[in-house]
Amino acid sequence: MAGHVIVRNWTIPTRDGSTIEGRSYRPKAAGEGPMPVYLYLHGGGFLFGTINSEDAACSRIAISTSVLVVSVNYRHTPDFIYPTAWNDIEDGFQWLHANIAEIGGCPEKVVVGGISAGGQLTASLTLSQHLGHFGKELPLIAGQVLIIPCLVNPDCYGGHLKRLKHPAVSSYAENENAPILPRRMIDLFVGLLRIEKPDYYDLRLNPGNASTGQLKGMPPTTLGIAGLDPLRDEGLLYAKLLTESGVPTETHIFRGVPHGFRRFGDKLSESKHLDNVTDYGIKWALTKPTASGHFVIHEA
Repeated sequence: MAGHVIVRNWTIPTRDGSTIEGRSYRPKAAGEGPMPVYLYLHGGGFLFGTINSEDAACSRIAISTSVLVVSVNYRHTPDFIYPTAWNDIEDGFQWLHANIAEIGGCPEKVVVGGISAGGQLTASLTLSQHLGHFGKELPLIAGQVLIIPCLVNPDCYGGHLKRLKHPAVSSYAENENAPILPRRMIDLFVGLLRIEKPDYYDLRLNPGNASTGQLKGMPPTTLGIAGLDPLRDEGLLYAKLLTESGVPTETHIFRGVPHGFRRFGDKLSESKHLDNVTDYGIKWALTKPTASGHFVIHEA
């Protein structure tokens, strides 16, 4: 795919006087002129992931959607704890808009998306801007794509359990020992963030705990959720909340597969389906869709 994209490396300044890496992927077939942008945030439990590890995924998205993809490599645990990654993504978003002409993007057509931990950062960034806590002077995010996202700190999960008909079979209980991301791995990743006394109402940390009033007016949102994932229920509950808040929402569930199943590539047909959901979510958001008002779960 390398021959089909123009790759450029960037250095992004951060608020603490350091820098992080950025990389853009522009499809060669797109020609000249400003393009829609997909700000891509990688997964890895805030511990794993590099600017190079995402080359294939970002190139594929750029080619498939005819969108300029910008990957921001936020800093990881254990060297950098909460809220460094969150700050880095906000700084990256501001840098993107400050340099968008040079990068070749259209400022009114920036969609943000991420996988797992990157999904949490995406949801946090989008909600923070929507609530006016960050980036009020910048164009509004045009849409968000949340793939197998973490949306609530485990210590702030009580409200979600109360919303389930049968809390005893929540996804955290049902998938406690699931492949790839069992509960013990979640505890490891969260512990490395070293968050002292997580606050239920800290929506930067817990975007999934927002109220319908706070979510009203959010941009179009696409979610891809794995059925054998401890994080399944918070994704479904957030999708339901968004729908009830009048937000255009597309919800896709992949039954019978665990968190991070995309790593198995062509060995699983669901991998291609997940790619399609990501691509669809980006292009759909850019059409400025209206809300259907119905909570529908699409089975992939």
